[in-house]
Amino acid sequence: MSGHSKWANIKHKKGLADAKKGVVFTKLARELTVAARLGSSGDPASNTRLRLVMDKAKQANMPADNMERAIKKGLGAGDDSANLEETIYEGYGPGGAAVLVHALTDNRNRTASEVRTAFTRGGGSLGEAGSVAWMFESKAVVTVEGLDDEKAEEMALAAIDAGAEEFKAEDNLLELSGPPTALDGIRQTVLDHGMDPTSATVTLLPKAATPLGDSAAAQALRLLDKLEDLDDINQVFTNADFSDAILEKYRSE
Repeated sequence: MSGHSKWANIKHKKGLADAKKGVVFTKLARELTVAARLGSSGDPASNTRLRLVMDKAKQANMPADNMERAIKKGLGAGDDSANLEETIYEGYGPGGAAVLVHALTDNRNRTASEVRTAFTRGGGSLGEAGSVAWMFESKAVVTVEGLDDEKAEEMALAAIDAGAEEFKAEDNLLELSGPPTALDGIRQTVLDHGMDPTSATVTLLPKAATPLGDSAAAQALRLLDKLEDLDDINQVFTNADFSDAILEKYRSE
């Protein structure tokens, strides 16, 4: 499993344990608002992007009332709903790993300054538009936890029939990936096998990983944390390949 994917999964687990629910809910509310606005619909059945964000919000145990308010804001029921806009920042972290940052902001100048500062202080550098985006590709990714090897193989083979292109199993975690259009089919396959997906989303995966030594990896993880902690940052992607030892240490912190 790629370093990026393992880091993302550990971040997910840490996030559920951390006392940062308010920050998580605020960021999810922004995503819901923008998804509803761009899709011109509050119906997840006809607004795929909104449905994916709603799934994320439910996984984070976001209250239904909070979700509803955010969606209504995106549909014009809030004064500041039109102020949020998407922007992307690209750069390099310690050891030369590519870092792609998605932001939802109402002030580009403020966000750009904060992102640049995080890169500089984290041992990286902010790049030009297009400098690293080509290193990533959009993929549907579904993860399932709590599977033994036999069950994981059975589910993976069925998911391939549903459109998955690749599967990786490690530490009772199965990761299924394929083209974005295969997301619903892969997710349904998991449900048909009596399991609930840990996560099911369309994300960016690196085309190739950049291995990092222990020192650069530790510094890169701190940079990724700083970026994700910024209020305006929605998602952070990297092609850094972290060793299991570094990730285990990070998991325990």
